[in-house]
Amino acid sequence: MSIPLRRFLPLCALSAAVFFAGCSRNPEVAKKHYLDKGSAYLQKGNVRAASIEFQNAIQIDPKYAAAHYQLAQCYLREHDLLHAYQELSRATEYDPTNWQAQLELAGILLGAHKLPDALSRVETVLKGDPRNASAEMLLSRIYAVEGNTAKSLTEAERAVELAPTRADCYLNLATIEQNAKDFAGAEKNYQKAAQIDPKSAVPRLALAQFYESQKRWKDSEQEFETAISLDSKDPLPRAQLAQLYVNEGRKDAAVKVLLDAKNALPDDPRAYRMLGDFYITQGDAGKAIAEFASLYAQHPKDWEVAKTYTELLINQKKIDEARQIDDLILKNHPSDPVALTYRAQILEIQGKPEDAINVLGPVVKDSPNYALARYFLGTAYAATGDSAQAQTQWKEAVRLRPQMIEAQRALAALALHNRDFGTLANVAAQIIQYAPNSPEGYILHAQALGSQGNITGAEADLKKAMQAAPQAAAGYASLGDLRFAQKRLDEAATLYQQALDRDPNSAQAVTGMANVYLLRKQPAKALKLVQDQITRSPNNSDFYQLLGELELKNQNSGAAEAALQKSTQLNGNNVQAFLLLGSLEVARGSLDEAVSNYQRALQSNPRDVQLYVALGGVYEAKNQWQEAEDQYQKALQIVPNYPSAANNLAYLMLEHGGNVNVAFTLAQTARQGLPNLPNSADTLGWAYYHQGVYSAAVDLFKTAIKGDPKNPTYHYHLGMAYEKEKKYALAKKELEYTLQIRPDFSQAGQIRDILAAAPQKND
Repeated sequence: MSIPLRRFLPLCALSAAVFFAGCSRNPEVAKKHYLDKGSAYLQKGNVRAASIEFQNAIQIDPKYAAAHYQLAQCYLREHDLLHAYQELSRATEYDPTNWQAQLELAGILLGAHKLPDALSRVETVLKGDPRNASAEMLLSRIYAVEGNTAKSLTEAERAVELAPTRADCYLNLATIEQNAKDFAGAEKNYQKAAQIDPKSAVPRLALAQFYESQKRWKDSEQEFETAISLDSKDPLPRAQLAQLYVNEGRKDAAVKVLLDAKNALPDDPRAYRMLGDFYITQGDAGKAIAEFASLYAQHPKDWEVAKTYTELLINQKKIDEARQIDDLILKNHPSDPVALTYRAQILEIQGKPEDAINVLGPVVKDSPNYALARYFLGTAYAATGDSAQAQTQWKEAVRLRPQMIEAQRALAALALHNRDFGTLANVAAQIIQYAPNSPEGYILHAQALGSQGNITGAEADLKKAMQAAPQAAAGYASLGDLRFAQKRLDEAATLYQQALDRDPNSAQAVTGMANVYLLRKQPAKALKLVQDQITRSPNNSDFYQLLGELELKNQNSGAAEAALQKSTQLNGNNVQAFLLLGSLEVARGSLDEAVSNYQRALQSNPRDVQLYVALGGVYEAKNQWQEAEDQYQKALQIVPNYPSAANNLAYLMLEHGGNVNVAFTLAQTARQGLPNLPNSADTLGWAYYHQGVYSAAVDLFKTAIKGDPKNPTYHYHLGMAYEKEKKYALAKKELEYTLQIRPDFSQAGQIRDILAAAPQKND
């Protein structure tokens, strides 16, 4: 008689409950259950689920070596070497005879260059299992890293003897022979590995790479194609074949391979992303952005594609498009550190560094090892004028990722600004280490040495820059600058010309050559040089700026203004050109045009404090005091201690009934930031005057006059201070001299009243 289904189900449930209850009472059964369940998940590729089950097993038995080992495998698949190392250490502690765990641990230690510890683990394995071929291979690699080629070869050959049917043993021996320059032996053993395992792509790839290193392009190409045929679902062989074509200079062939990969494996993200990544590495921003736009349309849920596309859009200053995609990423992954870092970049570009700091603060807290977030947090702090915090974040970025040249470059620029040449030399050395084929590190190191008086060392560095990048202009132009400083003008001119032969757009070289002509009293040649370069490179903003400067030297203000206008049109971020143009407009009395010019500049450069200060100066010239104060306040909101803004704002406040105490603090800030500027001494003196501290005011006015003896304002202020001190003869002398320098001085009426009363007063 059959059991009705409605009665059978509860019986099954009861049986399962009884089983699991039995498991809970028997920890050995329970932990084995979790281990088996985790192993099944891991075999299916579900690493996250597997790791949970292994951790459940470890909760039951913290010394369960098998679970620790399997959990380490989860971490290895996710490339989390730190946690893998911890779990392998526990696995070998609780089961020292797990030779595979010992060897995997040794491999991690070898990768970390902890050779004695790695060697100890391998020796432990060989002591317990003397015929372990994997241990012999690892031992051979340790000796290879130590530079002991003879021992390395001996151990690699021993591994082959122990396991003559294992292809990986022959591959290991071939690699060591290749490093020892035994190319015939290496080729033989690469081929042997391929013969032993003819259905595997791995030996074929190794052989292809060997042929590529020998520049045997056809042989390499054939092996890569064989590897592709053996494992058509793996995009790696296709990527390596494409790189071979790049190395041969056959970029069109590389593109075809990557297109084929994209078409053959349309659902594999590794395959369909390769062409776009290739365009990025080739520096072809246009094709890269077009490719990722297409990929994003086809795979809108591939967040890696979305993030790469966002980065490309940011780099192209397509901020609105980038923001839309980044918003979508963050809507689905609100805590994604990469997407949040892009959000911060966008905010910085929009002139909102404080908001960027607020975004990145939690990112570096939750992901403290994310170097890129540290770098952009540093740039945000720098934009607010907080150079100390910027330096802290950039240092942390390069600690985490020393090869991040952008962060190294930022530290170098800061060191240059602070004239900290010791730090500059150290940072430059790091750049050289991680980018030895770039001239940048050598040039920065030369600047550091040259500024410290080590001209011989600087010259050696610049020659290394030229050797590292013989087709780059920077090394030649920089050595030209050194020769110019040494007054070796013929050599300087030759070097500048060599730089221009390599890069007609090198503003450094054109400027240097023009300076050579000017020093030789040949302004016409300097002018023609720049005009000729503009003909060759008509869209170079720097060249038009230089043309404007030369026309100014020639006192041709009309031509200078036209050149500077063109410079600012070509590059809205050329702040120096805007400042020169504005000063020209002010000089000819076109104050409204100067205001318009600076406002246009601020649209593209909303965080540049120089522009606010310059605009404030124009408003002062227009007697629009409140508008001028507003501009200085804006500058100080961006950089709170910016000295020229503090100086100008303090003076305006003193002149127009502002808070004297606030003005005094601002004047102190200005004097600290500009200790050698006569104007800052005068402003602080005027602040002391308004506070009734006349003796301090007199000392500062004298300092200002010493720096600028013909400035009527300084003499007027000194005369007024003497008058308050009742030193009437001295006051009369200064006030009369003020009118002598400038009869139409703004306070001339007041001065005449004081002088008229002077005969009635005696010192």
